[in-house]
Amino acid sequence: MLAAEDMAAILDAVRQRFTLEPGAEITVECNPESVSREKLAAYRAAGVNRVSLGVQSLDDSILPVLGRLHDAGGARRAFGEARAAGFDNVSVDLMYGLPKQDGGTWARSVEGVLAWEPEHLSAYGLTLDAGSVWAATGVEGLPAEGAVVEQYWALARAAAARGFEHYEISNYARPGLRSRHNQIYWRAAEYLACGPGACGFVGDVRYSNVKPVVRYCATLEDGALPLDTSERLTERQRLGERLILGLRLADGVPRAWLDERVAGDTALARRIAAWRERGILADRGDNVVLTEAGFLVSDGLFVELV
Repeated sequence: MLAAEDMAAILDAVRQRFTLEPGAEITVECNPESVSREKLAAYRAAGVNRVSLGVQSLDDSILPVLGRLHDAGGARRAFGEARAAGFDNVSVDLMYGLPKQDGGTWARSVEGVLAWEPEHLSAYGLTLDAGSVWAATGVEGLPAEGAVVEQYWALARAAAARGFEHYEISNYARPGLRSRHNQIYWRAAEYLACGPGACGFVGDVRYSNVKPVVRYCATLEDGALPLDTSERLTERQRLGERLILGLRLADGVPRAWLDERVAGDTALARRIAAWRERGILADRGDNVVLTEAGFLVSDGLFVELV
């Protein structure tokens, strides 16, 4: 939605105030209907070097249900425009477990996107968050849990066959092209909040900015930081978060972190032993990792580690 000249102004302001690493990853998220070759080329000239396209599906009967404004042809054209504009690092978002999405329609979306040869692929299962319209009103045609699991495995197999690394629960990348941005979160590193409703993490403090745009701008114009909420994490919280975030990555976490969390908790120690026996948690060198099967049940495991 951002005009190219505004994008350039923002990036110029960042360069004036911060030291950027050479080749720093600068990503713009785009919906297929909102891009053109000219706009993307102007983004590229401004310093953007990575594009993430919110495709979600290549099924023209499902996209309107999601409220998407593009069709499958428009998604393919948007990817081509990104290539024509000079982007050699393009990510595509897909969703599985969607209404009326069976194994065949999912496989066609997956194979269609993989045939474009993107550098990165993100795939998320549909969740009905509290407060969303679908959570409140319900939605028809949701696939059964077993079908959703099979869609997950179909993607994992197809991506592996194309040489993608399944480096995080919901993310696949060609070697050396993991999302640097997202890995900051999963490694519990620091990041700054910029913009209405944005969240940041510095030291042991997590904070968020005010969401209403008018109040956000007025606060800045008054010379104050637009902070809304903040919390200081305890050591126990920090350890739990490092575990559950780090285990999202295929690299896993140091075994010492897990040992520290388990110390003195015999019930948790027994559960972890059971996870190893079931093949959902494994040791790899000095790290512990979730297996592909472990990724599938990760939410249930993470509750135990918090």
